[in-house]
Amino acid sequence: MITLNDYLYSGDTVLKILKKYTEDLRQSAVQTGNEVDVRHCEFLSQIMELLEHNDFLTAQSQKIREFYKYMAREYPYLSFTFKGRIKSLIRAESKFNGYVVEYIYDYYTKNGTYPPVSELQERLNCFRDLIAYRIVISMPKCHLKNPEDGEREEIRYLYEIANVLKGFLEERGFTAESAGGVKESDSLLLSDAVRPYYRDYIAHVDPDGYRSLHITFFDNSAKCYMEMQLRTKRMDDIAEIGSANHLGYEKKQESDRARRDAIPEGECVYFDEAYERCRRLHELELAKLDVNMFAAIDNSLINDGCGLYRGRLILPYEHLSRFQNDLID
Repeated sequence: MITLNDYLYSGDTVLKILKKYTEDLRQSAVQTGNEVDVRHCEFLSQIMELLEHNDFLTAQSQKIREFYKYMAREYPYLSFTFKGRIKSLIRAESKFNGYVVEYIYDYYTKNGTYPPVSELQERLNCFRDLIAYRIVISMPKCHLKNPEDGEREEIRYLYEIANVLKGFLEERGFTAESAGGVKESDSLLLSDAVRPYYRDYIAHVDPDGYRSLHITFFDNSAKCYMEMQLRTKRMDDIAEIGSANHLGYEKKQESDRARRDAIPEGECVYFDEAYERCRRLHELELAKLDVNMFAAIDNSLINDGCGLYRGRLILPYEHLSRFQNDLID
């Protein structure tokens, strides 16, 4: 079985690693008739395309920047950041294989058999967040008569921004994609006109505490999907350095092990290989990797200049509240 791990000790660039891995995986898929690996190669090729031909990101990020300027005008009291990234190779690989494991397990526990390959392949067309932008807002305490109102006010502003975002970007060549009922919002703060397009992790908090608003767009100029995430600073902290980051990772490992125990080894090659790829990625010692423009002291102290683990940054915009002492009427 071919895994990404086998290519992370050569000193090559991320792009060269990706090319070698994809070529070898495709050759193996043809030899073994593994149709899921064929879809896997198509997924990896999408990432390769983003890394090789990313000129469109300049135009795309400029359109996102227009919304940044809109917010700076409309919400001068808010502090906020705009960030964009291409998903890292390791996280993308983990997500693809993790989805295979999850879908086969769920299907097996419900039906007592394994899903048809055609159905599994169709489900593996769902990835829409290889490019993602994040808006994080915060209301400085100096603008609040009662600091305890801070979180409530921030959430109110977050939904207000969400109500505007869809129409704003659609006027600039994007098309919002329906969320298909996933995490459908029941918040009264979200407009009915945009409700079907948002996955609301604020109204439906994940067990690990993750909260955010997600909406997916198709960029009609670049012919690709992108995801927009809206969070308050507190939500972002929980996702990046809090329980949703660390506990979620540990629980995922426990969940994967439980799924392995439930699926008899050797009965479903697609599950076996995807599970093994996930396991090996989870056990990577980043300090031992040899990848061009990447270095790590351990799995926490990382200097990633190539998008192997952290992802490639597209844009960082920061707006600090223009008014540092005024209360909002």
